[in-house]
Amino acid sequence: MNASEDESLEGSADSPSDTGNETDTAVAETEKADVRLTLDVDITDSGPCKKHVSVSVARSDIDDILDDVLNELGETADVPGFRVGRVPRQLLKKRFRKELGNEVKQKILMGSLEQISEENSLDPINEPNLDVENIEIPDEGDFEFEFDVEVRPDFDLPDYAKLKITRPVREITEESVDSYLKEFLVQYGKREIVDGAAEKGDFVTVNAEFMHGGETLREIDEMTAQLKSTLRFQDAEIAGFDELVAGAKAGESREVTITVSQEAETLEMRGETVNAEFRIKEVRRLELPELNKEFLQKIGVETEEELRLEINNILERQVMYEQRQSTRAQVLDKITESADWELPEDLVMKQVENALHREILEMQQAGFTTQEIQARENELRQKSVTTTRQALKEHFVLDKIAEKEGIEVSPSDIETEIQMMAMQRGESPRRLRARLTKSGVIDNLEAQIRERKAVDAILDTAEFEDVEMDPSTDSDVEAVSQSVCSKISSIAAGAETDEETDENDADE
Repeated sequence: MNASEDESLEGSADSPSDTGNETDTAVAETEKADVRLTLDVDITDSGPCKKHVSVSVARSDIDDILDDVLNELGETADVPGFRVGRVPRQLLKKRFRKELGNEVKQKILMGSLEQISEENSLDPINEPNLDVENIEIPDEGDFEFEFDVEVRPDFDLPDYAKLKITRPVREITEESVDSYLKEFLVQYGKREIVDGAAEKGDFVTVNAEFMHGGETLREIDEMTAQLKSTLRFQDAEIAGFDELVAGAKAGESREVTITVSQEAETLEMRGETVNAEFRIKEVRRLELPELNKEFLQKIGVETEEELRLEINNILERQVMYEQRQSTRAQVLDKITESADWELPEDLVMKQVENALHREILEMQQAGFTTQEIQARENELRQKSVTTTRQALKEHFVLDKIAEKEGIEVSPSDIETEIQMMAMQRGESPRRLRARLTKSGVIDNLEAQIRERKAVDAILDTAEFEDVEMDPSTDSDVEAVSQSVCSKISSIAAGAETDEETDENDADE
């Protein structure tokens, strides 16, 4: 009998039961999906919000999965000298040993991890710390592996209904609109060079040198800063900066000592004293733009009255932002007994940048100016570990409240936020969305909206005592996107320019 006759017989033999085979296959796949692995799982605490998981998979499960993988491979494997579907199993095992091992390992790990998650009260924060490359399935006996995983803290929520909360309030007056308008116009003003001495409010361009222990720690060329009462770096600040530099002319120098923040990124410099020298290169004085028709149209409004109305709305959002921040802090204070859990230090450090992104995103949503946001970023960086630890606890608490209240975030919620942020920043919503997506901040935006809704759920039943809000001091702070000790990328500054996004816009 030749090959063609053999194949035709196989075809005729199979054809009467095709429908039955399809049904049998579907049933087999359903049964296979319902099969549970025989696991021996031991879960122990390995630190704050950490679990160590030891797993043993029964040999019988390994053999069953290997058979399934061999069957799947046997249907498609192309081996010289054999027809597809007719390759002996032993030859498949020998020829595709590595591929079979990887496939079996992947199926066992995925299946066991899913089963462990379903059958145990694990609520992981991140992917498990599993060294997949170095895990091997044994030829004989059970398969054992272990891993560490960070989990959400386990705590009980107190009764958060009808909390007594102090609510900061601020009246939006014509004077406050005038003050914000001036700060808003600064970013559009022209800085004209002056020959005389620097005055408070002027801008100076300096070459800065920072020294420690007689050696140069860092140099910054042509740093520009406005003369305000405080100059804030990302890891230190200078009080009385305006008084230090006032009266200086181009070519003159000023020296001062700076104490580095206790939570600076450069560990060995925390709390150290640094000598700073500022060599004045030029002095510029600000001329604010006129509120004429051309300028108003440039920023997207028709009249000065419309601009002042937009500013009034921004100031109202800022008050709401301050109220949310205050409410969050008070909610956490009121659940101290259930929020006294520790967080692993490595988790805190990994979340530092993420926490900064979240805070800055909220300020952008609330309509703060770029300078105010930069000042806040620098302040947060100077105490980043403490701030992040608090922010993480806040997130876990509000997330649990949102889960209890059934709070969800819809696509329209996200679009509304992007529209408001785009209007405040004077750019297209599409471009802003592209940048948020590219930087990964879009996920933060969704989490923030959910947490805000959780705060709103608390506010709906809270009993308030209104108190006058303390005046903002950020207008007296000049923040620069620079560090005294090291180079750190500024989130606020980075959000202002995105060359690749600009190029994409141009292409479109």
